[in-house]
Amino acid sequence: MDTSDTALVLFSGGQDSTVCLAWALARFARVETVGFLYGQRHAVELERRPHIRTRVAGLDQAWSARLGGDYVVKLDALAAMSETALTRDAAITIAESGLPTTFVPGRNVIFLAFAGALAYRRGAKHLVAGMCETDFSGYPDCRDDTLKAMQLALNLGMDRSFVIHTPLMWVDKAATFALAHELGGQALVDLLLEDTHTCYLGDRSRRHAWGYGCGECPACRLRAAGYAKWIGSR
Repeated sequence: MDTSDTALVLFSGGQDSTVCLAWALARFARVETVGFLYGQRHAVELERRPHIRTRVAGLDQAWSARLGGDYVVKLDALAAMSETALTRDAAITIAESGLPTTFVPGRNVIFLAFAGALAYRRGAKHLVAGMCETDFSGYPDCRDDTLKAMQLALNLGMDRSFVIHTPLMWVDKAATFALAHELGGQALVDLLLEDTHTCYLGDRSRRHAWGYGCGECPACRLRAAGYAKWIGSR
């Protein structure tokens, strides 16, 4: 295996990470995935992951051949240290800091550190993640500068030449749907709508045009607006 052409995708089971998985499968010779269990209220996303992986691989024979192993890393300490609406039964509001109460301090930094350690062990050069600075809630660990700094830190700390790819960094949710359509046609879009999970409250009891969710949390509203914009532009 040419490890210089191996990618590890940070794959949650949500819309963005699923599009990133398809993006990686279209580009790299081998693709593996990693998810994180950190006490999130919407842990249902982790239950969706195996099914989504199977369905994405089934969209293209080459993708099926390229898709490798999957790993789930338990990070219980992250929830234990966090007093957030993403890890507690608390209202989703704007905190005094100006950030939503769904912000989990250090989450993406920690995810990337563990992903880097796994990539080191697996011999993967490329890390692919769905962070976005265009459609986001102001989370500082989603910013492009943060990701560039993490790439430098991982490379210095492990003496490797990792490359962190964030294909969604500068696109909005409508463009994410468009990218999915470009990568996998209507079949991938349908997969996003039916199988991926975005809702912060973990609600899969209600099916909307844009997928499952409560319809009220910031993640649902962002996804709904993006889908409506994409449909309206077609």
